[in-house]
Amino acid sequence: MLIATGIILAIVVLGWAGKKSVHHSIEIDTPAETVWGVLMDSDSYKEWNPVMNLLEGQITPGTKVKYRFTQSEDNSYEIGSKVKTVEQNRLLNQGGGIPLILNFDHKYILESKGSTTTLTIHEDYGGIGVYFWNPAPVQLAYACLAEAIKARSEKIAK
Repeated sequence: MLIATGIILAIVVLGWAGKKSVHHSIEIDTPAETVWGVLMDSDSYKEWNPVMNLLEGQITPGTKVKYRFTQSEDNSYEIGSKVKTVEQNRLLNQGGGIPLILNFDHKYILESKGSTTTLTIHEDYGGIGVYFWNPAPVQLAYACLAEAIKARSEKIAK
């Protein structure tokens, strides 16, 4: 019994302590309102977004959504998440996964600088799974996503 309790405690501690993150920021030559419009127009993602495609749901607080996440040309999969926070022209926060196993907290953060915007895509991961997982391919996918958001936003602003 003592050994089983120790194993369970170790799993809980490792699950709680396991942390990794990815982060990418980019400067976009348009106001935050334009970038926000691109993020929130999920119906047009198929036209310009090589990384995320909204399959189900609406991007409103409290709703569940499902995306097709294309990490690379030969690696795509569906991800379900819950929309946590929507702060117009500032923040879109979604999260999901399995607590203590592998979970994520994903944020698009917009910082307005007059006629330009800094877009940051940041995702924190937790759980035991992070010890066995390399987030580098996700980092590259988010860099590609940021470039696509920048191109779309600047094209719309012209």
